[in-house]
Amino acid sequence: MESLCVLLLHPVGAYLEQELGRRCRLLRFCWDSPPDRRDAFLREHGPSVRALVTGGGSGGDAALLDALPRLEIVACYSVGFDRVDLARCRDRGVRVTNTPGVLTDDVADLAVGLAIAALRRIPQADRYVRAGDWKANGDYTLTTRWQRVGIIGLGRIGLAIAKRVEAFGCPVSYYQRRKLQAYPNYTYRPTAVELAANSDILVVACSLNEQSRRIVSREVMDALGPSGVLVNVGRGAHVDEPELAAALAEGRLGGAGLDVFEDEPEVPEALVALDNVVLAPHVGSGTHETRRAMADLALGNLEAHVLKKPLLTPVV
Repeated sequence: MESLCVLLLHPVGAYLEQELGRRCRLLRFCWDSPPDRRDAFLREHGPSVRALVTGGGSGGDAALLDALPRLEIVACYSVGFDRVDLARCRDRGVRVTNTPGVLTDDVADLAVGLAIAALRRIPQADRYVRAGDWKANGDYTLTTRWQRVGIIGLGRIGLAIAKRVEAFGCPVSYYQRRKLQAYPNYTYRPTAVELAANSDILVVACSLNEQSRRIVSREVMDALGPSGVLVNVGRGAHVDEPELAAALAEGRLGGAGLDVFEDEPEVPEALVALDNVVLAPHVGSGTHETRRAMADLALGNLEAHVLKKPLLTPVV
């Protein structure tokens, strides 16, 4: 792949960056520079770029794609590809790949961890001990156990979460566009509101598109209720963040565990200020093992493209 000019859109793990540099002609986008510097970079180097490597959170919008006239493939170092302009890629014949499957277990593990942390108030209990409050004020407040779990999106990650939840003896319901006949032990709910109304823990694990954007609305939060917990390991834009902050502050929603946010790495101050929400910095796939597997899959897609073989995990 020595002749393949690859533009790395943002910092990634050391292994992927090293392998791209070893196998390809690697260009690193000046991500920390002012806009005029980035524009100059694209004017100088854009005509040489044949491959773009990006994460799901940074993507490739129409303006960037148009600045790369020889672009042939976008390799997403993520499952999500919502920031990539797929329509423009289709129009130009640009292939798009992602890294599904290899991060399923880690994301599912984190979803369960966030739910437990929010339900049992583990971060708050940790602070209680560290502050000396246990000794000074006695036993910590009682919390609650796992009960009914609802999952928005029963794809790879949603199914992995459901299997883990079954180990806790919890009934599982789900909502998505169609009912899955292969899983009769999980209850299908025809709307997100009905799912929330029949859940104590609501987990968002679907992909982001126009239909799922803001799927967790005020109505859904109110249906989940003052003892309910929302867990989001999908995308930040699945949730109406101002409504979420208000619901948590007003007690209309009991708690939340969030790994994703709409304007990452910016997190709304209204959420940061609350004690009934557990916040994580988008670490669902953040293990050494999974990030290496993701990198190998992205590299494998680039190699398949160069060798004119079928792509391993094509999106477009």
